[in-house]
Amino acid sequence: MISEALRLIRVYNNLTQTELAARLAVSKSHLSEVESGKKKASIDLLERYASELDVPLSSLFFFAEELDHRKVTDRARGKVAMAALHLLHKIAGPEDKTQNGEENLSY
Repeated sequence: MISEALRLIRVYNNLTQTELAARLAVSKSHLSEVESGKKKASIDLLERYASELDVPLSSLFFFAEELDHRKVTDRARGKVAMAALHLLHKIAGPEDKTQNGEENLSY
């Protein structure tokens, strides 16, 4: 879930993966793998992400939590997280295009 949140925050800020990777001092391929969920984001990367995009680190940790679906509070937390992701999708726009018109194909 955090991978999708990171991608949507990047799109919301009209940054390409290449631009953000340079600002975070990581390779574009690493950022792509993190945003697609193939790799987990380190705490260091999350701290740099939060600082660079002016997002509270606690908000990123909210999406990083592993949810135990047996507990009511965790299910509620999961629903809130999904609602927040849905809101980020709406804010980012339906086409997920970057500022220079490139279509964002990384999921």
